[in-house]
Amino acid sequence: MDFLRWLFDAQLHIGDQTLLVREVLGNIFGLASALGGMRRKVWAWPVGIAGNLLLFTVFLGTFFGSINTINMLGQAGRQVMFIIVSVWGWYRWKTSKDNGSSAVIPTWATAKERIFLIVGMLAGTAVLTPIFRALGSYEPVWSDAWIFTGSLLATYGMAKGWVEFWLIWVAVDIVGVPLLWSAGYYATALMYVFYGGFTLVGFFVWWRARNREAAQVALETQFPDPTVDRIHT
Repeated sequence: MDFLRWLFDAQLHIGDQTLLVREVLGNIFGLASALGGMRRKVWAWPVGIAGNLLLFTVFLGTFFGSINTINMLGQAGRQVMFIIVSVWGWYRWKTSKDNGSSAVIPTWATAKERIFLIVGMLAGTAVLTPIFRALGSYEPVWSDAWIFTGSLLATYGMAKGWVEFWLIWVAVDIVGVPLLWSAGYYATALMYVFYGGFTLVGFFVWWRARNREAAQVALETQFPDPTVDRIHT
């Protein structure tokens, strides 16, 4: 109980700005999860869930006694969504790993799947904007809805192993930085700046991994018998 009390009350003072330790820790867990996801490690999912739980309490400031009393309903809601989808992704990657294969094999989304992602991003933002506005979310509300929708699609894409999911995160970060900064969530806004560059790196890492996997499959298809002398074939 003493630890939880400290966790909820602890603050960092940087110049004239005050940051919640919960917000900083939540973003550190999120960064660790992103790093694990880039390396296709199963542990990325539970680490991410821990960060989601912390950030959920941060973005509902009026309910958890935060120093920032601006409620970001989209940001808080997406933490719940993260947890739900992450449990599924965790199970999916772990099952694949337990079966003796890679946790996930990066692949390009099909044309239909890409259309689904684009339409889902636009439609989700349009549908959620009036809902978040009615609930009193921070303006501009469409930005909050965009971040929520993009986060859902990106997490789903990560679980499916689509290389494109990294680009969705880039789109989320571009909108998220100015929104969070204007609302006073400075630690998270700065992390979003870093995430933007990190997600671009992750995209190219998964792209190369996909090419390696495809080359390996092609090689195994061409030479199914490991005893075959490939030099003289």
